[in-house]
Amino acid sequence: MKVEFKKKFHIGSFFFNATAREADHQKLARHIINLNQQNSIQDIIHEVSVNLKELLNYRQYAFVLKRKTGIDVWLDSRMYSKSLESVLMEDFRLDSETAINYLNHTFHNDEEEHSFNLENLVTYDLSEGTCQAKIYMLPNLNTPSYNNDVVCMLLKSTGIALAKQMNIEQLTNVATRDPLTECYNRREFEIQMNKAIAHAKSYRTPLSIFMFNIDHFKTVNDTYGTQAGDAVLKEVSSLVQANIRNNDVLARYSGEQFIVILPSTEKRQGMEIADRLRQEIENIVTKADSHDICVTASFGIASLNTSYKKTDSSDMLSLIEDADSMMYKAKLNGSNTVMPGLLQLCNSSQARVALTGTI
Repeated sequence: MKVEFKKKFHIGSFFFNATAREADHQKLARHIINLNQQNSIQDIIHEVSVNLKELLNYRQYAFVLKRKTGIDVWLDSRMYSKSLESVLMEDFRLDSETAINYLNHTFHNDEEEHSFNLENLVTYDLSEGTCQAKIYMLPNLNTPSYNNDVVCMLLKSTGIALAKQMNIEQLTNVATRDPLTECYNRREFEIQMNKAIAHAKSYRTPLSIFMFNIDHFKTVNDTYGTQAGDAVLKEVSSLVQANIRNNDVLARYSGEQFIVILPSTEKRQGMEIADRLRQEIENIVTKADSHDICVTASFGIASLNTSYKKTDSSDMLSLIEDADSMMYKAKLNGSNTVMPGLLQLCNSSQARVALTGTI
């Protein structure tokens, strides 16, 4: 009687596990279809996290994608700790924490950190073509026995989807990026500028741009050589890119001249951003051969008049001309200066006036 009971329990358990496994495989098939319908790397990573959460009910989770200059990290907010950051730096041989780009979370100094036992951390490597990634996971105690099968099948599909998207991204970058600085090129800037203007006019939100030029750049090339000049351009553009918002757009407009689109930004805010960047540029030192090269930059600001909702083809040209004009005035004013552009006063009794002066 006792044996029979055990046998019945075992058989029932077997059918329960078989049924659960079949259900999970159906979920897995559905998730793999969804995975291949995503059209951005971040969406793919997010979809994987949803998949693993539903299928394996993990406690905490991180997905890490290796990039050319660092790593992108999609993180369960509860997983953050200095311990994990140390693991990431060791696993990916990073020299600095600045090489870690968190895709979905911003940490603050006063934020509470959740600790966990690193001995319980399970890792899975993913390698497919140009795609190299790693998953870190803290599973629950009741993880099913076929856990590894599910993860392996899902990761294989993830690797294929990511490799495909990274190839698309690479081809897109070739068409839209400046090869030296990796900023947007002029053609892509114009596309982004028209989109920003249309959005600002449709939703009546402010829009500003600033143009900046590296002062006395010809002297840098003549004194230290064009390779040193290229190093300066890369250093300055990297600094600016690192100190603007994710939805701001930086482009190399021509030579040593750059332009930045600032959506949802009033002119005064744009002036403050530009002056902060001016000071940052003034403080950097570019090392080229045995030389330490210091440069400055001059900025011109302009903002869009959104009082007229209809988008006109001259809007972009007018904005660029205003910014360029103010940048030229900054040069005449002694360089290493920020100059505001032309301000439209939204008052029927007032006309356009020019603002001059520095911050």
